[in-house]
Amino acid sequence: MKDTLITAKAKKRELIIFAVCLVAAVLVNVYAIMTYETQWSELYSMAGMVVAIAVFFYLVQWIVRLIVKGAVGIYRLVAG
Repeated sequence: MKDTLITAKAKKRELIIFAVCLVAAVLVNVYAIMTYETQWSELYSMAGMVVAIAVFFYLVQWIVRLIVKGAVGIYRLVAG
């Protein structure tokens, strides 16, 4: 089997992307708290759900990146 190497730059990029997804999930939680006028203690009591939503956001953007990369690859193959 071939060994693979993940560069520090790639790790940092993915960590930043996940951090953005986490911030987006927290903002969604804040929006829900304000919309439904619930207690602000839910900001930390729903931390597990916020992390799950952040993982969902990360997976969605990962799938979108794969689709875009595939489309670019197909375009380059067809365009020559």
